[in-house]
Amino acid sequence: MTLALIAGRGRLPIEVARSQEVAPVICAYEGTVPDGLEVDLTFRLETLGTLLVDLGERGVTQVCFCGVIDRPDLDPSKLDAETLPLVPLFQKALAAGDNGALQIIKEIFEQTGFTVVGADVLLPDLVAEQGVLSEKWPDAQMRRDAARGEAVLAGLAPLDIGQACVIGQEQVLGIETMGGTDHLLATLPPKTPKMNAILCKGPKIGQIREIDLPTIGPDTIKAAHEAGLVGVIVDEGDVIVLDATRCTALADEYGLVLWSRRGGTE
Repeated sequence: MTLALIAGRGRLPIEVARSQEVAPVICAYEGTVPDGLEVDLTFRLETLGTLLVDLGERGVTQVCFCGVIDRPDLDPSKLDAETLPLVPLFQKALAAGDNGALQIIKEIFEQTGFTVVGADVLLPDLVAEQGVLSEKWPDAQMRRDAARGEAVLAGLAPLDIGQACVIGQEQVLGIETMGGTDHLLATLPPKTPKMNAILCKGPKIGQIREIDLPTIGPDTIKAAHEAGLVGVIVDEGDVIVLDATRCTALADEYGLVLWSRRGGTE
């Protein structure tokens, strides 16, 4: 097996790369610089066909998507010959929601002969296990808010727009959209700190786990604290927690609840 990482921003790519006995081939989208990794191949959407050929010639059999990559635009003037046959699929993907687009990208790689594997398969210890990770435990109101958050995320799933929401006193204070969790936390209403609100994060129904498993890390805990939240709740087994030890330490420092919750519990 030879592994290639389609590496974006954030800590996840370097964590996955370091966990492998054989150094993977690092591929980065033009303009995206993976933290702490030397890039072997740079590509654009318009040159994806050439990337697929290059990976095949290097003996790559498995591909892992990890890290943040902004949704690209398609510039017809930059298409190369290897990628031209893929244009109808690109157009379909760009018109779809996140899940739909990622499913098409996954199928392109699989139809070319690659196995797409999730970061959670390569590094299973990153996935949140069930339980309260912080010293502080959820009270009755937080448990009700967490259940409300679970229902909100399930309701949003058919719209394919995000993996997180903020709930306070069973009111929806914000939902994640294209800006991601950072934008959600930075744009909450002024009353949020008075609401004992929590961030709830988990996969959508039909989530393309191999490419887009929800992720939190120390920066998420800091941002939640700065937004005046009192807890961060993730779905057990379905969310990657980067540097869990640091996340727990920060939660304890800020007096936050950090809870890996199994769906359907209160």
